[in-house]
Amino acid sequence: MSTTEPRRTLTTEERAHVAWRISSYSPNGGGNCVEAGPVLDGTERVAVRHSQRPDAEVILYTRPEWEAFLAGIRNNEFDFFTK
Repeated sequence: MSTTEPRRTLTTEERAHVAWRISSYSPNGGGNCVEAGPVLDGTERVAVRHSQRPDAEVILYTRPEWEAFLAGIRNNEFDFFTK
Protein backbone atom coordinates (compact mmCIF):
# COMPACT_ATOMS: atom_id res chain seq x y z
CA MET A 1 0.00 0.00 0.00
CA SER A 2 1.35 3.41 -0.86
CA THR A 3 1.52 6.12 1.77
CA THR A 4 -0.97 8.24 -0.20
CA GLU A 5 -3.65 5.54 -0.30
CA PRO A 6 -6.27 5.78 2.47
CA ARG A 7 -6.43 2.98 5.04
CA ARG A 8 -8.81 0.17 4.13
CA THR A 9 -10.18 -0.32 7.67
CA LEU A 10 -12.05 1.83 10.17
CA THR A 11 -11.62 2.08 13.90
CA THR A 12 -14.68 1.94 16.17
CA GLU A 13 -14.48 5.70 16.60
CA GLU A 14 -14.28 6.26 12.82
CA ARG A 15 -17.37 4.08 12.28
CA ALA A 16 -19.31 6.58 14.37
CA HIS A 17 -18.41 9.25 11.79
CA VAL A 18 -19.97 7.54 8.79
CA ALA A 19 -23.25 8.94 7.46
CA TRP A 20 -24.90 5.51 7.02
CA ARG A 21 -27.79 5.21 4.57
CA ILE A 22 -30.15 2.37 3.72
CA SER A 23 -31.94 2.26 0.40
CA SER A 24 -35.57 3.31 0.42
CA TYR A 25 -36.13 0.19 -1.72
CA SER A 26 -34.95 -2.07 1.09
CA PRO A 27 -37.67 -4.40 2.41
CA ASN A 28 -38.60 -4.54 6.12
CA GLY A 29 -37.33 -1.04 6.83
CA GLY A 30 -33.76 -1.97 5.93
CA GLY A 31 -33.32 -4.68 8.56
CA ASN A 32 -31.74 -7.09 6.10
CA CYS A 33 -29.88 -4.83 3.75
CA VAL A 34 -26.58 -3.24 2.90
CA GLU A 35 -25.81 0.19 4.35
CA ALA A 36 -23.41 2.62 2.73
CA GLY A 37 -22.23 6.07 3.60
CA PRO A 38 -19.46 8.60 3.22
CA VAL A 39 -16.70 8.57 5.82
CA LEU A 40 -16.80 12.11 7.21
CA ASP A 41 -13.03 12.58 7.48
CA GLY A 42 -12.25 14.39 4.23
CA THR A 43 -10.88 11.30 2.43
CA GLU A 44 -13.94 10.90 0.16
CA ARG A 45 -14.13 7.20 1.06
CA VAL A 46 -17.40 5.27 1.17
CA ALA A 47 -18.01 2.58 3.78
CA VAL A 48 -20.33 -0.40 3.22
CA ARG A 49 -21.66 -2.83 5.84
CA HIS A 50 -24.52 -5.29 6.46
CA SER A 51 -27.34 -3.67 8.44
CA GLN A 52 -27.85 -6.75 10.65
CA ARG A 53 -24.17 -6.83 11.58
CA PRO A 54 -23.12 -3.20 12.06
CA ASP A 55 -20.09 -4.15 14.15
CA ALA A 56 -18.79 -6.67 11.61
CA GLU A 57 -16.38 -5.98 8.78
CA VAL A 58 -16.73 -2.75 6.83
CA ILE A 59 -15.66 -2.54 3.21
CA LEU A 60 -14.13 0.77 2.17
CA TYR A 61 -14.08 2.22 -1.32
CA THR A 62 -12.33 5.27 -2.67
CA ARG A 63 -14.45 7.87 -4.43
CA PRO A 64 -13.32 6.71 -7.92
CA GLU A 65 -14.10 3.08 -7.01
CA TRP A 66 -17.56 4.02 -5.70
CA GLU A 67 -18.31 6.19 -8.74
CA ALA A 68 -17.29 3.34 -11.08
CA PHE A 69 -19.60 0.97 -9.18
CA LEU A 70 -22.52 3.41 -9.40
CA ALA A 71 -21.88 3.88 -13.13
CA GLY A 72 -22.06 0.11 -13.55
CA ILE A 73 -25.36 0.00 -11.67
CA ARG A 74 -26.80 2.76 -13.84
CA ASN A 75 -25.66 0.79 -16.90
CA ASN A 76 -27.44 -2.36 -15.63
CA GLU A 77 -24.15 -4.24 -15.31
CA PHE A 78 -25.23 -5.71 -11.96
CA ASP A 79 -28.76 -6.83 -12.83
CA PHE A 80 -27.83 -10.47 -12.20
CA PHE A 81 -31.39 -11.73 -11.73
CA THR A 82 -33.24 -10.08 -14.59
CA LYS A 83 -34.25 -12.10 -17.59
